[in-house]
Amino acid sequence: MSNDKLVIFDTTLRDGEQSPGASMTKDEKVRIAKALERMRVDVIEAGFPIASQGDFESVAAVAKTIKDSTVCGLARALDKDINRAGEALKHASSARIHTFIATSPIHMEKKLRMQPDQVVEQAVKSVKLARTFTDNVEFSPEDAGRSETDFLCRIVEAVIDAGASTINIPDTVGYNIPHQFGELIKTLIERIPNSDKAIFSVHCHDDLGLAVGNSLAAVLNGARQVECTINGLGERAGNASLEEVVMAVRTRRDIFSCDTTLDTTQIVPCSRLVSGVTGFPVQPNKAIVGANAFAHESGIHQDGVLKSRETYEIMRAQDVGWSANRIVLGKHSGRNAFKTRLHDLNIEFNSENELNAAFTRFKDLADKKHEVYDEDLQAIVADSNWTIENERFQLLSLHVCSETGETPNATLVLNIDGKEVKAAADGSGPVDAAFRAIESVVHSETSLQLYSVNNITSGTDAQGEVTVRLEKSGRIVNGQGADTDIVIASTNAYINALNKLMQSEAREHPQLGDV
Repeated sequence: MSNDKLVIFDTTLRDGEQSPGASMTKDEKVRIAKALERMRVDVIEAGFPIASQGDFESVAAVAKTIKDSTVCGLARALDKDINRAGEALKHASSARIHTFIATSPIHMEKKLRMQPDQVVEQAVKSVKLARTFTDNVEFSPEDAGRSETDFLCRIVEAVIDAGASTINIPDTVGYNIPHQFGELIKTLIERIPNSDKAIFSVHCHDDLGLAVGNSLAAVLNGARQVECTINGLGERAGNASLEEVVMAVRTRRDIFSCDTTLDTTQIVPCSRLVSGVTGFPVQPNKAIVGANAFAHESGIHQDGVLKSRETYEIMRAQDVGWSANRIVLGKHSGRNAFKTRLHDLNIEFNSENELNAAFTRFKDLADKKHEVYDEDLQAIVADSNWTIENERFQLLSLHVCSETGETPNATLVLNIDGKEVKAAADGSGPVDAAFRAIESVVHSETSLQLYSVNNITSGTDAQGEVTVRLEKSGRIVNGQGADTDIVIASTNAYINALNKLMQSEAREHPQLGDV
């Protein structure tokens, strides 16, 4: 590989999914994987096959679908993990197995309860086993950011000799500072005798807000793969943000001697898709993909941009997928116009039935508001994704009463396992009343962790997009709903979360278990 090529390894479907409540269905993973493929992401880490049957099936489905990107499966340095990953990836056009074992003193002593020699032996054995499935094997010394440099040199040299072609150095707990982390990468490349036989990679977490900074420092010191996620999604404070890493390298070519081959115009559509699927809204001031990323309110800024865009903008909004050329649809727009606009937005459906269902939702929305914008269309598609197969609960009707001086009341009819059930309850507000009415017949024993409302477009007729996060016995799910009526959107979001909670299966965390 040319030294001026920066490989982008996207782990939205694996590490991103480990965000509390961000679990994705198989179809959702495939949809996001297709969007990443359109963006020309080099490697898509599709999941952790040993974690559950659902994870295995999702990785296998992505492996069968994706043709232009390498599909990767994560595996601990255990025979059962590697065999499972190999099985899930067997139909991939291009497959990679990513295996890891902890190397920091605290992890080896407290978690693995293994001596350093045992860790090296296990790592080498696992890489050799992974090589029986694919020549494309990646190895990560977990918690490398807190590992001893001498030991890192020793284990990395050994796994390269065993056949690892990519060496990923993770800052697993987000502990490092950019100049320190960059120096570590430089030291490893210089000190390890066979470092020229592998691509060095980094995987940084954002606990101190330094994931992107650490990743870029590593690139400046010889790393040629960055592991990242769309919108910076990920465990705890998240991972390095793909869009920020890619655009920093591309914008500052005077600093970086490498670049990616990504189609950056796909960044914003992919960001919106991931946000809609996971229910994690993008903050307005988020770099690159936030709603305000290219907005100027200051009079001085506006005047400068009008005279010359470069006065206050270091990149073009169009280059990352923002577009001012929006076609506005309405209730008189036909099915072909709807389908064509979705195609322009790079939105695809798996079947004609999905398209028909989305078109019906579009017509319903067009009856409620005069103009339907791109953001509305994306919410309609996301709403199609929110529907869960074999739903136990469905909202059939809802009536709320809220007036000054009176206690709000909600009356609703649910379909529960095929039977119509009526319920009513009072609440501190109409949304609270609706939620209480649902619970009066469902008795889910859940705890409401988050209730969030975001407007999809501007105006009093805008759709409201609601996210509801529920927790039960340590399991956390997000539910989503969108409607011009915020109470209906909220109720649908709550029911969506309940349906997910009923169907979510236990998953093994990739950093748990004895190695």
